Amino acid sequence: MRAVIQRVSHASCTVDNKITGEIEQGLLVLLGVEEGDTKADMEWLGQKLVNLRIFSDEQGLMNKSVQDIEGNILLISQFTLFAQTKKGNRPSFIRAGKPDIAKPMYEAMGDYLSDLLGKPSQLGIFGADMTIDLCNDGPVTIIMNTKDKDNF
Repeated sequence: MRAVIQRVSHASCTVDNKITGEIEQGLLVLLGVEEGDTKADMEWLGQKLVNLRIFSDEQGLMNKSVQDIEGNILLISQFTLFAQTKKGNRPSFIRAGKPDIAKPMYEAMGDYLSDLLGKPSQLGIFGADMTIDLCNDGPVTIIMNTKDKDNF
């Protein structure tokens, strides 16, 4: 799994002019599922997401997690995180998980994050043409990859 994590003051996802998910302060997480990703990958990343200390404390230091601030998470499926651009100018997405694998994993991550936070996480719609509106706070943007845990 690959994730782009953005600290936001607000974010929303719209599909066909309807808001499918909306949060105030918290994390916007763009999630790509790769062939071979497992429940263990999902659990590792989910724990990292809710415990990542990237929110400011009273001294202005990044010492608080989304759990600590009682923030929210907006989770968006994003197969393009596995774009390969080595050959030519048209990206290949061959490494991205096929929908029959990726969709259940994405939905399971949404459920897992809800369990960890003790409240519903917000979601986009898998495979839909989504419009994401956000205000990146900081800006703070972090990339994580479960296949490279030693560096994260």
